[in-house]
Amino acid sequence: MPAGFLTAMRQEVTRANKGWALDTVTINNKVLTESNERIKAPPTEGVYVYGLHLDGAGWNIKNIHLIEARPKVLFTCMPVIHMFAVRSTAPIDPKLYVCPIYRKSKRTDLNYITAVVLSTALSPDHWIMRGVALLCDTT
Repeated sequence: MPAGFLTAMRQEVTRANKGWALDTVTINNKVLTESNERIKAPPTEGVYVYGLHLDGAGWNIKNIHLIEARPKVLFTCMPVIHMFAVRSTAPIDPKLYVCPIYRKSKRTDLNYITAVVLSTALSPDHWIMRGVALLCDTT
């Protein structure tokens, strides 16, 4: 289970850092500009996630932010996302889009995994209205 894996990662970071409480450790992410083929080693902390598909939007690799989907393109393969745990209780930057990740295209609470934050030149509300999400499986 991907959600269980992410919880385990949070627990490991909590154990590795004395004085940290699990409820103050959150999952953070950064979309990388390197291609999957160029990455030869795991990150020092966290995990690299590859193979997610963006539904309802496109991705600008050069400027690292959401863009409108190209005509007749249903899904856009996302670049590698570095997911890692940090100690923070700060709210998420309101200029970022909080993008849900689902196992399948049927978006139910049973298929929900977690959310990542994605940069956008437009208001996050723009992407909310379009129902933008990341999918593990597009079938």
